[in-house]
Amino acid sequence: MNKSPEDKLLFLPLGGAGEIGMNLNLYGYGPEDEESWIIVDLGITFGNGSHPGVDVIAPDPSFIEERQDQLAGLVLTHAHEDHLGAVPYLWERIGCPIIYATPFTISILSRKLSDAGLLKRATIIEIPLGGKFTIGSFNMELITLTHSIPEPNAIAIRTPVGTVLHTGDWKFDPDPVIGEPSDEEGLRALGDEGVLAIVCDSTNVFTPGHSGSEADLLKSLTDVIRGCTGRVAVACFASNVARLETISAAAKATGRDVVLAGRSLWRFQEAARENGYMSDTAEFLDEESCGFLPKDKTLIVCTGSQGEPRAALARIASGDHPRVSLGEGDTVIFSSRIIPGNEASIGRLQNQLVRRDITVLTERDHFVHVSGHPARDELTQMYQHVRPQISIPVHGEIRHMSEHAKLARECQVPCTVVVENGAVVEIKSNGKAEIIDHVPSGRLTLEGNRMVPMESELVKGRTRTMWNGSVVVTVVVDDQGELVADPQMTTFGLLDDVEDDDLQDQALDAACQAIEDIKDSANCSDKDMSELARIAVRKTFRRLLDKKPIVRVHLIRV
Repeated sequence: MNKSPEDKLLFLPLGGAGEIGMNLNLYGYGPEDEESWIIVDLGITFGNGSHPGVDVIAPDPSFIEERQDQLAGLVLTHAHEDHLGAVPYLWERIGCPIIYATPFTISILSRKLSDAGLLKRATIIEIPLGGKFTIGSFNMELITLTHSIPEPNAIAIRTPVGTVLHTGDWKFDPDPVIGEPSDEEGLRALGDEGVLAIVCDSTNVFTPGHSGSEADLLKSLTDVIRGCTGRVAVACFASNVARLETISAAAKATGRDVVLAGRSLWRFQEAARENGYMSDTAEFLDEESCGFLPKDKTLIVCTGSQGEPRAALARIASGDHPRVSLGEGDTVIFSSRIIPGNEASIGRLQNQLVRRDITVLTERDHFVHVSGHPARDELTQMYQHVRPQISIPVHGEIRHMSEHAKLARECQVPCTVVVENGAVVEIKSNGKAEIIDHVPSGRLTLEGNRMVPMESELVKGRTRTMWNGSVVVTVVVDDQGELVADPQMTTFGLLDDVEDDDLQDQALDAACQAIEDIKDSANCSDKDMSELARIAVRKTFRRLLDKKPIVRVHLIRV
């Protein structure tokens, strides 16, 4: 394809730039307003408890939703939730024609689409590892990397303007336990060919050295487990299939049987075996088996290492898991890192465990985890291989991306651009890049069976209610606007039913007084009368309790 003078190459993150998780990246090529677009990854993140009822959060795809006729396809780099978890929720909304992914990723995605009743309607094209394919205006090539999940891929995106390397999540692990090592030769060949820009993972930019190899973890984890006397539970990410194999090998070496606690663990190990991974790993036991095994012969692999309230470990810690229990003399090993933002939830979970006299071990105590993201030396190594003219850091908070840009400049990258969600970057053939526009970006949350904006009144109102309570007042007036009965009030999360009767009476008196003070009640609209009563009640609770509850007035005219 030849480049026209008016054609531009654009990069637009709508998720994952300025935060860790919830990735949604757009690449566009063509004349202004007529670009051909592709999506790279479509992920979710999870609520942290600050918004009640909010569990699943996805990026707002409104920009590309309005350009469905220009969208050529969706490419998934790997099967982590923050890279494909939003597909079942947003796929129909964005009108995505085709999804491209490697076999293991398709196995995970197919299960999700099947649960959502979408599998038979989706067109999914399987791309082999290292495969080449074309989507719209883009020629794509997968480059195998290593990460904490099978089949992570970087994508070389070739356009008439130049080649962009989108790394996805990655590290350089010489012995990843599952899957092939990173194709560093392919990266060097790409660098020799010429890379215009790299869009690269920033998660561990503050970590010196290398992230470590999965294979190195086996001996340490085995030694830790051998020193435990009671039941041992290991909390890790369900998607970390290599870690599951490492834990299984450590259990075998210490004479323990492995029980999987958590539906997602079963899904990932099934998908792994479907694709030829874990073929030499013994079958796992289900939760029912836990009660029949001797304590010193039991190893339980749990979901919930980030303190997720509905995960298996949280239920075990609170004592309400129906089949798995831990207590005095048992040990929980957190074989994971703390994702920024999850510190409080993980701390609460670990405190619950300690209250039950359970020993808690983390990476601060022993070598029980290696990260799936590149540390500084690996980032430097990537830049030495690829030698891009432009660096665009993503997959990090602003502090991570700014530090990444600094590191890129130290690696002699001439141009760096730090962007956050909604920034439209033009990548130019002369080795320059700049932010040329900003488009609306936001977050959606799963509310029942629908996705609603995080900034909607539904979500904000629920949060305000959580902090300040709510009040419903029913007022009955005649056609002249005169009260014909005493107002009735119901409060939620604001008053004690017995002790606060006097406060409720004062608030009701204020509502009555507000209505009685209306000079022309007969001609006062229901809306205006309700608003006067609402303000009076809210002011009363503000004065008496220093609270600003959500107040609703139901006015009935008879």
